[in-house]
Amino acid sequence: MDFPVLGVIVFTPMVAAVLILLMPAGKRNETRALALAAATFALLLSIWVYVQYLTNGLTGYQFVEEHDWLPALGMKLIFGVDGMSAPLVLLTGIVMFTGVLISWGIDDPHAPTGIQDRPREFFAFLFILASGVFGVFASLDLFMLFFFYEIAVFPMYLLIVIWGWVKTREYAAMKLTLYLFIGSVVSLVGALAMYYKAGFNSFDMRLLETANFPVEFQVAWFLPVFFGFAVLGGIWPFHNWSPDGHVAAPTAVSMFHAGVLMKLGAFAALRVGVMLLPEGAKHWSWLIMICAGVAVVYGAYIAFVQTDMKYMIGFSSVSHMGLVMLGISTLNPQGLLGAGVQMFSHGVMTALFFAITGMVYDRAHTREMPELGGMSKVMPFAAIGFIIGGLVSMGMPGFSGFIAEFPIFMGVWNAQWLVAIIASISIVITAAYIMRNIRMVFFGDMPDKFHGHISPLTALDKTAIVTLCLCMVGIGLFPSVMVPMVQTGVTHILDLLNLGGV
Repeated sequence: MDFPVLGVIVFTPMVAAVLILLMPAGKRNETRALALAAATFALLLSIWVYVQYLTNGLTGYQFVEEHDWLPALGMKLIFGVDGMSAPLVLLTGIVMFTGVLISWGIDDPHAPTGIQDRPREFFAFLFILASGVFGVFASLDLFMLFFFYEIAVFPMYLLIVIWGWVKTREYAAMKLTLYLFIGSVVSLVGALAMYYKAGFNSFDMRLLETANFPVEFQVAWFLPVFFGFAVLGGIWPFHNWSPDGHVAAPTAVSMFHAGVLMKLGAFAALRVGVMLLPEGAKHWSWLIMICAGVAVVYGAYIAFVQTDMKYMIGFSSVSHMGLVMLGISTLNPQGLLGAGVQMFSHGVMTALFFAITGMVYDRAHTREMPELGGMSKVMPFAAIGFIIGGLVSMGMPGFSGFIAEFPIFMGVWNAQWLVAIIASISIVITAAYIMRNIRMVFFGDMPDKFHGHISPLTALDKTAIVTLCLCMVGIGLFPSVMVPMVQTGVTHILDLLNLGGV
């Protein structure tokens, strides 16, 4: 294809960030309009790529673009998507678009510098983050994957430390940064080891897939590579940075953090760890399964005892990302399929949860569930959206969560039935804390101090909620819009594992 659609998607947020920074400080509405235009453009291109991949029956890497960057070291700018990454590119476009909508009129009274005071800088850093995420999902060059990975991590620190919750922002931002940079350095060492061992003088991951590294090499280097990336995926016991980061971050950043940034870690662990070191993956799959199983149950239990809405969703994300890692650890068709769909489903679900939590917090100025109540009377859209997100979180049939979680548990049962039984405990706990949250926040009597002070949702807020809900309901009712695509990606992974197709 002549038109470099993936390159345009990756660099649109970066170009928009530069243009936003060049705008006069006083033109706030123009800044917001430009941000929304860029986000809409990236979303439309992401949808086009997704639909083309799905409807044309495409397999393998498609929309491939190659540009020389540093030929002497074998570094190229290579973009391409397969059945696993195309849904994640779409997910990033959706979260970017809805994040801009949610941030349109936010002014946090608890932050010394509200977003409305400095919209240029906020949207610029947010878009640099988005560009990095797009780049990781679309990169087929190992070095450029790391390049975009670091681009995605760096703005998180600034977004949290400048616009975050004043009580914990500095601690949370530094904790997040240290965890993620340490993890990425460990993974980078492993990636360089693969580069030199392969002897291709190339970072092209399509070529590295054929390197056939010695088994001893794969066994030795798989864990550093996988867990280095999996830190960003919130895998136990390296998950502690994530809930703190969720709580401290502004709403749109929390949406990016849970919606796409954690998927970035899981995807990179799968793309670099499992696909380039398949024998290492088979050797250490039991350890990944144990860590993931602990994350699933532990995250759900800790979410159950939280009173802060953001902390509850943060630990819920640890549990649900544990399901992704659990699916990956099975190395079988059902588990990998569920993991692929779960990354998209959970991304949309947590973006919705954090968006609605932000709407409640902006109006009530508290996230403590015992202090809230009756919000459905003035925010019925938010209540309906949270209920739909809750049904997805519980894995109820008719929603995307079921399409994702059922294959994961099938895959885990086939691999190790005892782990499947233990992990299933999380379903009950998840239902308990979701229903408790809905009851305490949206139903019952509204405290007197909120009467007449809770403003209704804006049209932009409602648009964001509807967009996210349609994604989850659409996949739940019509799984054929995603499952066959993910299956093509799974087939390729299984071929690399020498386990046959789906």
